[in-house]
Amino acid sequence: MSKQTIGYWAATGFLATELVAGGILELCHSNVAFGIVTTINHLGYPVYVLNILGVWKLLGTIALLVPRFPILKEWAYAGVTFNMTGAIFSHLCSGDGVTKVLPPLMFLAVTAVSWALRPASRCCTTQRSRNDA
Repeated sequence: MSKQTIGYWAATGFLATELVAGGILELCHSNVAFGIVTTINHLGYPVYVLNILGVWKLLGTIALLVPRFPILKEWAYAGVTFNMTGAIFSHLCSGDGVTKVLPPLMFLAVTAVSWALRPASRCCTTQRSRNDA
């Protein structure tokens, strides 16, 4: 197994774990573990947004892990990117400090690593041909 493959699966496994855990906690409206409801209220979003984000995270995890469906994987990576950049800017606009921005920034970086290291079989054909050139 190549270093690229190991790096891809390490980053993707970490990302998938965060997405599943976050999705479940958001669907359960958990306030005990990480104060998710308190945070969403602090950011000014209605609590039902947690249901939407939770479902999308679980579906995105499935899309990233199952073989084939490269276009669906691209959308999943885009969705995670939108979610994490939205979290970063929401915290910044709410006056939160660096400690609240670092976790979504870290997950954004892990998402970028997973995307960049993905094997050719998980790329769209136009990207694969561009990477081979």
